[in-house]
Amino acid sequence: MAEAVQFAAESLAGGRARAARTVLDQVVLPGEELLLPEQEDVEGPGGAGERPLRLNAGTRSRLRVVCGPGLRRCGDRLLVTKCGRLRHKDPGSGSSGGVYWVDSQQKRYVPVKGDHVIGIVTAKSGDIFKVDVGGSEPASLSYLAFEGATKRNRPNVQVGDLIYGQFVVANKDMEPEMVCIDSCGRANGMGVIGHDGLLFKVTLGLIRKLLAPECEIIQEVGKLYPLEIVFGMNGRIWVKAKTIQQTLILANILEACEHMTADQRKQIFARLAEN
Repeated sequence: MAEAVQFAAESLAGGRARAARTVLDQVVLPGEELLLPEQEDVEGPGGAGERPLRLNAGTRSRLRVVCGPGLRRCGDRLLVTKCGRLRHKDPGSGSSGGVYWVDSQQKRYVPVKGDHVIGIVTAKSGDIFKVDVGGSEPASLSYLAFEGATKRNRPNVQVGDLIYGQFVVANKDMEPEMVCIDSCGRANGMGVIGHDGLLFKVTLGLIRKLLAPECEIIQEVGKLYPLEIVFGMNGRIWVKAKTIQQTLILANILEACEHMTADQRKQIFARLAEN
């Protein structure tokens, strides 16, 4: 780990742009420039012909690459904005070059358009609810942003209620705006969460791990007790089991799974299954 950070720091100090595919799963630092496959010279990665990414080049890029969290397009450059490990997801089909992002152990949540989050209603201001989502400022939620809501049929939302919704507006120059309906006007699981259950906070890295397809942790937890669970991309988890004891056990397991190995998890789940 220390060697990877040192190499990244030397590359940043020397002003050299590195090929993205050669640093996958390695540490990248803020300020680094990355080269995508279509920007690499025929000499190959690390050759003298490498040059920083130019997004406004005369010829159109052959591959469409999506930049996720931790990467930013600034003019004709692709810059790293977070310290962490560079990840890549291969495209499903078509001419896409996949998705690149920086995986970091970040605790402070920055609202992103389309993210599903769990918020807490903190105030009512006219026709707008103020919702705490863990960001730098509260998000706004209109009373019409619920399924079937009209001026006469208002949703029953009180201060202190938990809201599960998604962002439709999220940028640095505007107040975040949430809704509890999808593009078809359906709730699709969003809205006010039940008053029972337990809400707790984990790191953003653990949330992404739990939401990954075929996550073994969720499959193992589901075999222990019947439960209801809601994940928010802002690092909040709401869980409810039949009893308070089972709810607390599930919450403690999910919090501890971030620092456990697969063998340690199996031992704990086997011990709980026996009891």
